[in-house]
Amino acid sequence: MNRLYLLLLIITAFSCTQNHSNFSEKITLENSLWISDSKPLPSTDSLFYLDDHSPLFRKEFVMEDKIKSAKLLITAAGYYNAFINGKRIGNEELSPTWTDYSKRIYYSEYDISDEIRKGNNCLGVTLGNGFYNLLPLRMWGRRNLRDVLPVGRPMFIAKLIITYKNGKTKEFITDDSWKFAYGPVTKNSIYLGVVYDSRKEIEDWHSLNFDDATWKNATIKNGPGGELQKAFFPSIQVTEKIKPINITTPENGTYVVDMGVNFTGTYKIKLTGEKDDTVNFRFGERIYEDGTLNPMTTVCGQIKKKGAGGPGAPDIAWQTDSYIFKDDAEVWYQPEFTFHTYRYMEISGARNKPQISDIEGLMIHSDVKRENEFQCSSELLNSIQEATEQTFLSNLVGVQSDCAAREKFGYGGDLNATSESFIYNFDMQQFYRKTIYDWLDAVNDSGFVDTAPFVGIQYCGISWESAVLTTQYYLYLYYNDTDIIKELYEFDKKWMEKVARIHPNKIVASGLSDHESMEPVPVELTGTCHYLQCAKIMAEFAKVMNDDEANQKYNELAEELKELIKERFWDTPIKEEINKQTLYSALFYHDILPKDGIKALSDSLLMALKNGPSGHLNTGIFGTKYMLEALSESGNSKSVFNVVNSTAYPGWGFMIDKGATTIWETWKESDNTYSNCHPMFGTVTEWFYRWLGGIKPNSEYPGFQQFVLSPFIPDDLEYVNCKYQSPFGEIISNWKKTNVGMIVFEIKIPKESSAKFQLYSNELTNIAIKNVETGKSIKTTDGVFKEEGIMFNAGHYTISGIMAVE
Repeated sequence: MNRLYLLLLIITAFSCTQNHSNFSEKITLENSLWISDSKPLPSTDSLFYLDDHSPLFRKEFVMEDKIKSAKLLITAAGYYNAFINGKRIGNEELSPTWTDYSKRIYYSEYDISDEIRKGNNCLGVTLGNGFYNLLPLRMWGRRNLRDVLPVGRPMFIAKLIITYKNGKTKEFITDDSWKFAYGPVTKNSIYLGVVYDSRKEIEDWHSLNFDDATWKNATIKNGPGGELQKAFFPSIQVTEKIKPINITTPENGTYVVDMGVNFTGTYKIKLTGEKDDTVNFRFGERIYEDGTLNPMTTVCGQIKKKGAGGPGAPDIAWQTDSYIFKDDAEVWYQPEFTFHTYRYMEISGARNKPQISDIEGLMIHSDVKRENEFQCSSELLNSIQEATEQTFLSNLVGVQSDCAAREKFGYGGDLNATSESFIYNFDMQQFYRKTIYDWLDAVNDSGFVDTAPFVGIQYCGISWESAVLTTQYYLYLYYNDTDIIKELYEFDKKWMEKVARIHPNKIVASGLSDHESMEPVPVELTGTCHYLQCAKIMAEFAKVMNDDEANQKYNELAEELKELIKERFWDTPIKEEINKQTLYSALFYHDILPKDGIKALSDSLLMALKNGPSGHLNTGIFGTKYMLEALSESGNSKSVFNVVNSTAYPGWGFMIDKGATTIWETWKESDNTYSNCHPMFGTVTEWFYRWLGGIKPNSEYPGFQQFVLSPFIPDDLEYVNCKYQSPFGEIISNWKKTNVGMIVFEIKIPKESSAKFQLYSNELTNIAIKNVETGKSIKTTDGVFKEEGIMFNAGHYTISGIMAVE
């Protein structure tokens, strides 16, 4: 056991009882046993691809008196669906959320008081493989997740706690008195999909008065080893039902359903068939010119030729489902224990062409609150925002993934690049707490890992694993979450010691740099900048912890790293080919140069943009975020707007112009290799909120106790409506042009907070300020907004004036 993980166990054991009220409840799964079926795992890889029916479990119990409450605690290694007296419990999908099952497993608690009846009752549970019993697919021809993840037969653990009205309690636990049989789900894979054979259905198996005499007793298992903790984050749910916009017949007997938008989820469909008919489904983000399905951008692990996926694997590991009829019937089918990313669904084997009214797309994601909003007068910018939101939500299925079809992994680099963008759009506090714990479970004390949960990938370096630290910082900056700092401070210091051991010369010389940049970027630049960012974060954390010695230590480290980066990438001529956009924006974003170098750096930054393709960005995962912010901070917001508001290649508008409804993995369009639903370039939404809406946190007052409102007003926009839900309440920053040169701002500052309103690029004259709630006017002078700005206390205000021409 490595030292970092040992420290983690101590920290999280303490935190689970001290820092989270939902962990401190006395109700636990104590005394319950892990149970499963009695089937062994296949002896060879090829056998995993044969039929393997999902088990059904049932347990009848008797209520002796009137009850006050009934609570079910349940979780699984794999996925579960639970039922009480034949009725589905809860609205969660793909539960429990994926974790490293050997480290921690989250359980859910359901109040099922209204479903319990006096006398006999029945609990039913069915299990899916999830991430615990994966197929031995050789992703990219070499990576078998079964070699690195905790794996086994799906199993579950549960407890029903009954409180009677007389004050007595009774517990029903999972043990070998439960019965099991095998049901109609004959195959289920999170990557390859589900086969449902209705000929194997067992009618009313989860209801009362069912005869289970032929069923076998459950087998008690040791469990996967992870600590059981109550879930505290948003569950995965069906959040939207999507109606198709078209159904075509590109080939005889094959139908292609266009859902109108790319998304992650499943579907519900009405099927008509005869006995033994099989209806097959395939899914993809694109179609070919002849209208047939193109599934290639969603193929698992790039398995696209015979033998690449290992023994027994399909030649092409595309997303599929199948439904088999038991008799002549009309049925509604909805798959379970899988999820797909798709816009287009191919149907073959159906006897009749389906109607649009027969199909619903079911969008699935972690149900984060979506109270924030950006909207403006540009249809193009609104489409980019909608596509970004769609991409983000499609990649929030328990973990923040880079692509929800091909890999489904939680990469740290993507988290580093986009976590602020996610926060601007959704309430991410509890989701990101869960994410941080995933990273704590993934790290070791000898090297860097790339994903959490850990899937065996270890080559990207500090720019990926530093997400364990940067995500903590953004919880602090945006939510004033100091608990997470206090909880993990000792771990964070040990992690920084590890970084120092791995990079004793301080310049980061290994790892992945600006992924998908169109020109080379040395990791010495991006990696060392992330090391610097971590040093600055730790200095801030030390201040929160009143650790003066550590604060000085990390500040000194930060200054040393800044000087090394400056010497290597500014003072010394660069002879090798390098992406100058990423170079100059990284230097600006990370505050590498002293004040007397900023003018030259800003000029170089703007020249790098002008020299880019079409005068656009050519940056990658980190450089894109850096460029958007650095250009704007250096007074070039107009140049950013011109890029964002263009349909030329490369850019977001180019994607939209090509029909994209989600953001691509690469600037260049891909119809075979790269994902069409990838959050990495979604950092443009952060620019919308920060610069067009002007809503920015103040690091001196974390959690928006005091913040900045500084909207940029482009010539080609008529209005912006922007709102953000802070810990103190709703922030509004709207503006609208009225007559020529006249503009009206509407701002709302929540109770117990304040904001500085400032205009960096424009100035107002003939200013009129009014408190909307009191009707009173507030006096000020011309020129104030472009100079020092004005502080506003909590309230609702309008500010109007004549906008000076730049």
